[in-house]
Amino acid sequence: MIRAGLITGTQTLELREFPDPVPVEGGVVVDIAYCGICGTDVHAFQSGQPYNPAICGHEWTGTLSAIGPGVRSLSEGQRVVVATAPACGACVACRAGQAERCQTAFLSAIGRDAASPPHGGFAPRLAVAATKVVPTDPGLTDLQAAQVEPFTVAFHAVRSSRLRLGDTAVVQGAGPIGLATLQWVRAAGAGRVIVVEPNSGRAALAASLGASEVVGPGAAASDLIAERTRGLGADIVYECVGRPSAIQAAVDLTRRGGSVCLIGLADGDATISPHTWLIKEIVFTTALAYFHEEFVMAMGMIADGRIVTEPLHTGTVGLDALGGVLAELAGGATDHVKVLVDPHLRS
Repeated sequence: MIRAGLITGTQTLELREFPDPVPVEGGVVVDIAYCGICGTDVHAFQSGQPYNPAICGHEWTGTLSAIGPGVRSLSEGQRVVVATAPACGACVACRAGQAERCQTAFLSAIGRDAASPPHGGFAPRLAVAATKVVPTDPGLTDLQAAQVEPFTVAFHAVRSSRLRLGDTAVVQGAGPIGLATLQWVRAAGAGRVIVVEPNSGRAALAASLGASEVVGPGAAASDLIAERTRGLGADIVYECVGRPSAIQAAVDLTRRGGSVCLIGLADGDATISPHTWLIKEIVFTTALAYFHEEFVMAMGMIADGRIVTEPLHTGTVGLDALGGVLAELAGGATDHVKVLVDPHLRS
């Protein structure tokens, strides 16, 4: 038997026992090295709303410890990171020439496909479909590999956005996704990147990672961006806070004809000003998860040093301490940015 951490209610994490996983046809077993705590894990812990157990801990890396029948492209002992399945080529979207909207890959990304496990990566071992993993770039350490998944979320968002060379870009929020987005935006050729963040520690980290300037939210952000753009507003704003009020705030910071990319997932409905959106002719894009091939792209840029993950890692805990650190992250009064879980670590 193994223990796996599951968020089962408001401020409630349970360590439940499961049979030791075995690989099925087309599947593998991964010995988890690290699993990152995602903002969606924290939101689920805060809200107590039903949370899919398959994605309770979905930012993992590890080593293949068993290979199921029919798996020929992977081998035991190989290091892997979690991914989403490639386009299937057979669903309605794929047959319509929309492989990037493959329904099979989407269900894999959100843990709703038939091969999804009964728990996530807050466990020492995990059985998943072989299509759910990609080999780890040999240039990455396990600590770097553990952050490939959230960095690929941000990579997909920036890659899908309307960013142009030389743009003035604004990143709202300097949490893990915001700090990753900051780096991808710089790598993509933005001329100026302004980060909006009230927490002094995260603001300092954003500055060290290449933000042109960091400013607090509200009037301070509005005034600074107006000054730097001669009153026009930002060319593009990336919303990474994940709060309903931040959506309209992003539009308010954007110039006429500019764009907003929504990455942060807010729990509730947002109040917006349609008049402002219409007058500004805002182009609004959203980004959820990633494409299978983007993991390899993101890993390559982390491995060659253009993107750094190490400064975001602020702590590692074992399963026994997971509930406590979730409560700390949910409370907001924390110095942590990205916490990794080592399921083999004993307190």
